[in-house]
Amino acid sequence: MLLERIYDEDLAQASYVIGCQAMGEAIVVDPRRDVQVYLDLAARHGMTITHVTETHIHADFLSGTRELAARTGAQIHVSGEGGEDWSYGFDAHLLHDRDEIALGNITVTARHTPGHTPEHLSFLVQDGAFADEPGYLLTGDFVFAGDLGRPDLLDEAAGGVDTRFEGATQLFASLMDVFLTLPDHVQVYPGHGAGSACGKALGALPATTVGYERRHAWWATHLENDDEQGFIDELLDGQPDAHAYFARMKRQNKQGPAILGELPELAELDAAAVLERLDAGAVLADTRGVDEILAGTVPGALALPSRGKVATHVGWAYDPESDDADIVLLADDREDAETMREHMIRVGVDAAAAYTVTLEGLPLEPVPTVDAEELARRLEAGQIGAEQDTVLVDVRNRTEHAEGTIADAQQLNAGKVLFHQDELPREKTLVTFCQSGLRNVVAAQALRRAGFDVIELEGSYAAWAAR
Repeated sequence: MLLERIYDEDLAQASYVIGCQAMGEAIVVDPRRDVQVYLDLAARHGMTITHVTETHIHADFLSGTRELAARTGAQIHVSGEGGEDWSYGFDAHLLHDRDEIALGNITVTARHTPGHTPEHLSFLVQDGAFADEPGYLLTGDFVFAGDLGRPDLLDEAAGGVDTRFEGATQLFASLMDVFLTLPDHVQVYPGHGAGSACGKALGALPATTVGYERRHAWWATHLENDDEQGFIDELLDGQPDAHAYFARMKRQNKQGPAILGELPELAELDAAAVLERLDAGAVLADTRGVDEILAGTVPGALALPSRGKVATHVGWAYDPESDDADIVLLADDREDAETMREHMIRVGVDAAAAYTVTLEGLPLEPVPTVDAEELARRLEAGQIGAEQDTVLVDVRNRTEHAEGTIADAQQLNAGKVLFHQDELPREKTLVTFCQSGLRNVVAAQALRRAGFDVIELEGSYAAWAAR
């Protein structure tokens, strides 16, 4: 049996390829939208991808299930559980609790494990050539290494109202009725790792076991003592902010993401051609570091200062449901540009159309900033505050804000500012900050592009605290 994990560090998301080497058949679970990695892996092992499935309707990335099926002819399987509100909007074979998919000697059994979402499935995997019982469990967003999938995401990102309490109750039952009925030796392969917003304390380990989680996970004592209310209280406490683009991901994944097919080659542009594109309505994605962007960038540019977080940050800064501007990438070379485009399409931003390797010859303007000492002086003078023309906006998470912030700063997560502009005073100047400045420059540039007057705190809250 082949079982390989494909991990996206950007979104902290894992997909899996399971293959029967005797039959040369494989199934892919929770594929991302840039599917070449699965085609290459299957070819390397002499396998054909015959099935593709997913654990649930994802919110944090755009599913590649339909894309991969279109490229391979594989049969699509999706959950048929959860009720009408959680039914997929495209043709697929529906899986219910204990339904099986056979690949030669391998049996993949769907188990309904609601809680994170109502339709959520986990997949038990049995290698019949080796054992007469399952040895592996692909848990999606049900059980992580050291944590559980958050049950409040539907409230946070999909318009739900107090669904978190029912979800938490369902998670408790799923653990009791499915997870803890399995032998300790069963290996657990989750859908996310550390850094994902789908839980609050995800471990960095790529896998765990039923026995290890039963003995050491934070939730184990609650289940051992049948303490459902204590479990619910601890589970819901301190969950991080959800990115606003999750709502779009959820809608698109439910209806079925558009199939891309073979992508056209990105055009390389010189300065004159970039200016022509910008004049025609395109937007530059400035991918340099924070300090370089602050020193001078193209007015109206997107700020994507971390190459490892392009998908996350473009999801914050560009909304394809209200924005149709082509994106010109600042890249080291063609390969770098293609890699960034792959990251973007994982969150449904398909607008990357060209790239340039230099900003020489483009109009660059310094970004408005204020240092911590000057900010302190203005605060002491009463020039900044809710009743003034300038206000403070903390774009960190709620938990960071609660642990300490600058006096009277409003909190609105960097992943939400573009989508919750109505919560910000458009007629005032905003002084924004995060912890170090990385998230802040992404959010601030998105707000400037949306028409806000924004000043960034140099060094952000770390510089303020260092005073």
